[in-house]
Amino acid sequence: MLKRLFIAIALFSAVACGSQNGTKSPKPDKNFYIYLAFGQSNMEGNARIEDQDREGISDRWQMMAAVDFEKMGRKKGEWYTAVPPLCRENNGLTPVDYFGRTMVDNLPEKIRVGVVVVAVGGCKIEAFMKDRAQEYGDNAAAWMKNWIAPYDNNCYKRLVECAKEAQKYGVIKGFLMHQGESNINEEDWPEKVKYVYDCLIEDLGLNAKDVPLLAGEVVNADVQGRSASMNEIIAKLPETLPNSYVISSAGATTGFDHLHFDAAGYREMGRRYAYKMLELQGVKIKK
Repeated sequence: MLKRLFIAIALFSAVACGSQNGTKSPKPDKNFYIYLAFGQSNMEGNARIEDQDREGISDRWQMMAAVDFEKMGRKKGEWYTAVPPLCRENNGLTPVDYFGRTMVDNLPEKIRVGVVVVAVGGCKIEAFMKDRAQEYGDNAAAWMKNWIAPYDNNCYKRLVECAKEAQKYGVIKGFLMHQGESNINEEDWPEKVKYVYDCLIEDLGLNAKDVPLLAGEVVNADVQGRSASMNEIIAKLPETLPNSYVISSAGATTGFDHLHFDAAGYREMGRRYAYKMLELQGVKIKK
């Protein structure tokens, strides 16, 4: 009897250790909704994080670190409660912060929400194009190198790598993008975004009908946005990419440079991303 007990304990320990060491993947939870967020500085997070942004965060709102956060003790590929910063250790508030908070506030208690953020200030959409990403990263301008290096100079590869790890735990439900300032007035931008989207869908084994892409407008003309003319091109994205939706930046407040949103603007943009995603999922938004 005692011998059988020891054998049972040994078997249980072996299974448990195997799961932790990656020899046995966890079963994906269909109630864990995962979103991939990418882009440049407005997705990275440029505004100062305030006390209110670190308070009242549900443990149903999770982030997977796409890089190591050495000071915060976060490890690449592991999940944490989504206390900002979410992109990299020295970044600020991002629309993703209030996207997630709004999602969990409106979804049933059984649903968890997770995000993977890969973004680099000043990068062009080419940084996320599968066939150009490595070359773009390897030849990045000197001022960008410290921001893109943590992704091994390949933003697309890191996004896919983390997304595949995230798929072991949940289901990818959509993409969030905020990019365009560095490709201002380039008429072929929608085609480039479609290429990024198509590659992600293929490499992650997703069904395009089930995975919308939400693209945020850059800082709007109504607050003297310096790149506001790009919004005319962003508006054309749904003509090129089915299942894509543009998130208006009208009225979202800006920082002093009129290129980046301020903290209030990021909160508002995050809510708008969430409202659209909830609408697409048929969820009635709570007032």
